[in-house]
Amino acid sequence: MRLFLFPVSWLLLCCCWMAQAEIFTSIGQMTDLLYTEKELVHSLREYIKAEESKLAEIKSWARKLDDLTRVSTADPEGYLAHPVNAYKLMKRLHSEWSQLESLVLQNPSDGFISNVTMHRQYFPDAEDEKGAAKALMRLQDTYRLDSEDFSKGRLPGMHSKAVLTVDDCFDMGKTAYNEGDYYHAVLWVQQALKQFDAGEEAVVSKASILDYLSYSVYQMGDLPRAIELTRRLVAIDSSHQRAGGNLRYYEKLLLKKQNDEQEEEQADQSSSEEPIQLGTYVRPKDHLPEREIYEALCRGEGAKLTEGRRSRLFCRYHDGSRNPRLLLKPIKEEDEWDSPHIVRYLEALSDYEIEKIKEMAKPRLARATVRDPKTGVLTTANYRVSKSAWLEEEDGPVISRVNQRIQDITGLTVDTAELLQVANYGVGGQYEPHFDFSRRPFDSNLKVDGNRLATFLNYMSDVEAGGSTVFPDLGAIIQPRKGTAVFWYNLFESGEGDYRTRHAACPVLVGSKWVSNKWIHERGQEFLRPCGLTKVD
Repeated sequence: MRLFLFPVSWLLLCCCWMAQAEIFTSIGQMTDLLYTEKELVHSLREYIKAEESKLAEIKSWARKLDDLTRVSTADPEGYLAHPVNAYKLMKRLHSEWSQLESLVLQNPSDGFISNVTMHRQYFPDAEDEKGAAKALMRLQDTYRLDSEDFSKGRLPGMHSKAVLTVDDCFDMGKTAYNEGDYYHAVLWVQQALKQFDAGEEAVVSKASILDYLSYSVYQMGDLPRAIELTRRLVAIDSSHQRAGGNLRYYEKLLLKKQNDEQEEEQADQSSSEEPIQLGTYVRPKDHLPEREIYEALCRGEGAKLTEGRRSRLFCRYHDGSRNPRLLLKPIKEEDEWDSPHIVRYLEALSDYEIEKIKEMAKPRLARATVRDPKTGVLTTANYRVSKSAWLEEEDGPVISRVNQRIQDITGLTVDTAELLQVANYGVGGQYEPHFDFSRRPFDSNLKVDGNRLATFLNYMSDVEAGGSTVFPDLGAIIQPRKGTAVFWYNLFESGEGDYRTRHAACPVLVGSKWVSNKWIHERGQEFLRPCGLTKVD
């Protein structure tokens, strides 16, 4: 980045957003589950100790009674001839065996069960588990990660002990299978088969793995491989309920196709017992037209900032047009993009302010919503996976201070701006390409304060991998940097929407992403940002 020459002292100082589980889409809230699990493990150990103590006492009873009955049954009449022995037999059968019965009937698990029951209301449900599985698949697609890399804990830039077992991989594939997503079902059930064949222990049987894999492959249109996998299934379980019928059906379909020599040759080539690799099948298209561009930018590919354009980007001190609060301590400003102009402000939030904002937001975090363009109703959506909370000035002096700072830096009033939105992204948390401004006809809620003129986005954490803000139409990639903020206008000076500002929050691969943003509206800015004369002014 080339240094702007004013002021000279900057030469010394220039430093050159959401998530598919429906409940636990926030790392900030998921951390509470770790402490809950720790408490339950402690409770479990206490239960084990109680069970061991009970069992030890029962064993002591058994040894004592075993010795006693051995002697008594050797000569029953001689034994009972002694009056003490006769008395003790009556006593044992009437009192002591009742005590033993009570001991056996004691249930030390009551405390543990009560503890689990109390916490169960906060546990993830089936939808959460499914959402977490889909999140891993989303990361797999976006960052082009092989299933084996995931299962071995190999992610870009790191290697961990967080591995997936045969059963984990099979459950991942089964989740996709039940959703009709046979593309991902193949990738994950295949990985389960690979690890099973390598000798890993598993609860799931090889027959079940082959059953799911063969049908998923068939659904992907690969008949020869489906036949090969089904034959392997029949070989290990000839009585399988569906395998024989499926095999005959697949072979009949293939026979029809072999009337064409070219298709026959292609079928012969694709029939193989080799593991199915990433890229063997084409990923189905979805609703997002710029999917490939968006995901490439998330991987750091396809950025369009040439050296010539980069040379026109500067860094400078910014005093908000001689704003009194910025004169003594101007903020550091860096150009991130030339047109539309996107800037980054350094030291926009202090560590103390970040922690206070997170502290206030955590109890209020709820699944982020979007406005349905047809009904205008706020609803959750799979393309926005995160949790968010809204904070107002009455919540604490920090919010008032941050709002004032945003107003000083941008030179725009925040009187008509929305509340400060805080968002936390969990596993695979993302927000697919979208516009911050509302396209005509405007929603009714915009008729008073106007459209979203500008976006001020605070990064409140660093992210180890993933989580960039990208602009697909521009080819721009903006990395999260804790304490910094980025700012851009969503509308031209004419009030028309700038469609180049379509942007996205890439899925978080590793880490916890915290952001807060302020959407500044049109009303009140009439003399602060005068209207332009042409459509694109």
